[in-house]
Amino acid sequence: MLNSIIKLALRQRLAVVVISIVLLFIGTWQAFHLPVDVFPDLNRPVVTVMTEAKGLAPEETEVQVTMPIENVLNGLPGLMRIRSSSGAGISLVYAEFDWGTDLYRNRQMVAERLQLAKEKLPLNITPVMTPSSSIMGEIMFVGLTSPKGEVSPMDLRTIAEWTIRPRLLAIPGVSQIITIGGDLKQYQILVSAQKNAGQGINRRGFKKIFGRNWTQHFWWIYRRWGERIFDSHHWPC
Repeated sequence: MLNSIIKLALRQRLAVVVISIVLLFIGTWQAFHLPVDVFPDLNRPVVTVMTEAKGLAPEETEVQVTMPIENVLNGLPGLMRIRSSSGAGISLVYAEFDWGTDLYRNRQMVAERLQLAKEKLPLNITPVMTPSSSIMGEIMFVGLTSPKGEVSPMDLRTIAEWTIRPRLLAIPGVSQIITIGGDLKQYQILVSAQKNAGQGINRRGFKKIFGRNWTQHFWWIYRRWGERIFDSHHWPC
């Protein structure tokens, strides 16, 4: 067999040369146009839905926010599975689609279903889709420290959230920056039930006083046996 191929190549020298030149040009063109990625995307197309639910405990976030979003997303064409994570005031739902599906078409279908989910969610809670970036696109982790302790963890978090993060997002190609750690700056009103019992002021009274200028959701946190217990209350303004 091999001898026959060699004899045929020697008899058809011109054809062999022409075919070799054509293959050389095709290979060169493919080499320059071949998509090459240092970190190839090994994940299926994923659409992430993030919902901020201020004032809701993790259990309430799971029942009132995460589960309704999962229910409306079920049944989408090409949907493989749905994963979710619920925390105190935050809900993340990951819709994973099949290989070969168009990511922008998937995002359009998810956006249409989210319009239906708004009717089932609590008041003033709106789910949003995060930028379309792969988990393999994580470039680096940056940490802010104060070796001598001159800057408090709260100030470090404030600098990272309001100074560094907006500047990094202004760089072309940066789609998302997540700030974690430190102490999140917040204003807390500490109420003593015993001191206010004689004044006739209850929880509803505090909501009436501060509700016009503050959030509509109040968290009452009880400390028992070293554990924090969330007790969330909602009143209409």
